[in-house]
Amino acid sequence: QVQLVESGGGLVQAGGSLRLSCAASGGTFSAYAMGWFRQTPGTEREFVATISWGGGRTYYGDSVKGRFTISRDNAKNTVYLQMNSLKPEDTAVYYCAAAAYGGVTNPGRYDYWGQGTQVTVSS
Repeated sequence: QVQLVESGGGLVQAGGSLRLSCAASGGTFSAYAMGWFRQTPGTEREFVATISWGGGRTYYGDSVKGRFTISRDNAKNTVYLQMNSLKPEDTAVYYCAAAAYGGVTNPGRYDYWGQGTQVTVSS
């Protein structure tokens, strides 16, 4: 059983930056591909980014490509999401997730989820 805890959310002005962290415990972190998703009320969970087990491969949703960067530190059991040039439409609850067999963009492929952290971007 893997536990995931996100942190780093908050309120930021448009154009600003935030870095989200997701700390994992209870499992072998390096055995999981990791992903970030986001969700606003009344909408489906949206894929943001994913990173492979060793960190060598990353993939991004079109809406964040070029602005967000996913990374991981397997020694610290932590995955990060660096968010730059934030826009009001990035406002959402952000979730990290772990996939034993590689989840890519499909939330149904992820096995464990954190509780989420709120990101609010003001205009």
